[in-house]
Amino acid sequence: MILRPGVALPTKAAPPPTMGKTPVEICCSIGRIIAHVPWRTPKRKIAMTELTDKRPAAVVRAWIERFNAADPDGIAALYHADAINHQVVFAPVEGRTAIREMFAREFAAARMVCIPDILHEAGDAAILEWRDPKGRRGCGFFTVRGGLITFQRGYWDRQSFQVKG
Repeated sequence: MILRPGVALPTKAAPPPTMGKTPVEICCSIGRIIAHVPWRTPKRKIAMTELTDKRPAAVVRAWIERFNAADPDGIAALYHADAINHQVVFAPVEGRTAIREMFAREFAAARMVCIPDILHEAGDAAILEWRDPKGRRGCGFFTVRGGLITFQRGYWDRQSFQVKG
């Protein structure tokens, strides 16, 4: 502001446009922040018929709930028939049936929990930053079209999951 003689100073400045927003909300300009820690999981299961919100973030929220319930049928129902799930430490898995079988195997092998830290949504994509109860971290990229996941890519450190403890 340039001050000139005879011009009064404003008595109260307007608050900055970032006032009252979290640092993540301020920094995120590519999409909307949908969730931020702490995550609160609903106490009841969401049936597929209740999934009326087809936006990517809503579909990923349902995915998290079904993942944490170790429900291979429920989670598979969120994928398109020709979907691809590529966890980068493994070969891509193609098709809803194969994706269901992958989750059934993984759920039978270990108790897995996804605690979302941040869920971003931009267009037909949702980006999930997550951790598990032991502090291991990863992120998932979901493409959602017509309320179904058509592509998922997951990044996590395989070696950290192989360490005992």
